[in-house]
Amino acid sequence: MDRISALRNVENALRAFENGEEDLSGTERRVAAVLRTYATEFDGEDAVFRAVGDPPVDGRVVVAPSEPAARERVLAAAGIDPVDAESTAGDDVPEFDLERV
Repeated sequence: MDRISALRNVENALRAFENGEEDLSGTERRVAAVLRTYATEFDGEDAVFRAVGDPPVDGRVVVAPSEPAARERVLAAAGIDPVDAESTAGDDVPEFDLERV
């Protein structure tokens, strides 16, 4: 699914919600399904990575051009400064692996 198709599908879900044809939880499911489909079919130089490990990074999914960049984006998405994490080898930094989605 390309970006335009994904946006159209999200727009259709929002329209159904606005028209009372779908409730909030149904709309959330539809939008999440669109995003999952878009992410798993992501095309281009970047790849989709999922973090597997300690909270709060476990399960986070990011798009990045490389594994090191994905690691930085996962940390940033979890509210952890990647620069501080690299310079601090402490218990505050969660341990995790990355897998391509």
